[in-house]
Amino acid sequence: MLLIRPATVNDVALLRTLIRELAEFERQLELCVIEEATLLRDGFGAKPKFRALIAEWSGQTAGYALFFGYYSTWVGPGLYLEDIFVRPEFRGKGIGMALLAAVARIALQENCCAMRWEVLDWNERAIELYKSLGVEFRDEWRPVLLTDDALRRLAERAL
Repeated sequence: MLLIRPATVNDVALLRTLIRELAEFERQLELCVIEEATLLRDGFGAKPKFRALIAEWSGQTAGYALFFGYYSTWVGPGLYLEDIFVRPEFRGKGIGMALLAAVARIALQENCCAMRWEVLDWNERAIELYKSLGVEFRDEWRPVLLTDDALRRLAERAL
């Protein structure tokens, strides 16, 4: 039996574990440095920066989705799906689709015009699933990421 529920402050350690499992699946575990204290502050503090859903299958943690709001100046508010992950032993049961649908329901309830997310180019199984949903791949738009020293150097240019 599948249950999808909002993550609570009591799920911080579990959320960190799931995030690290996703990072390992994506072959980038060495880049995953998030700490429980950061998740606690940013997801469950006075001004949450993200929300998460936990998927449970027969009482066992099966996966999660983590998302947050964004604003498009062209069409209005949307939700950005940062992470969606189903543990390998629970795949093929429709849990990933159920998590996507749950986030989509939240987006519509909050009058969002869209959901956005990224997928690794080698994750063919996910790409095929997303195609079946009718997603629009925007290959002409290139993701940009500014971190660490480069982020600091740019910030130092601010007046």
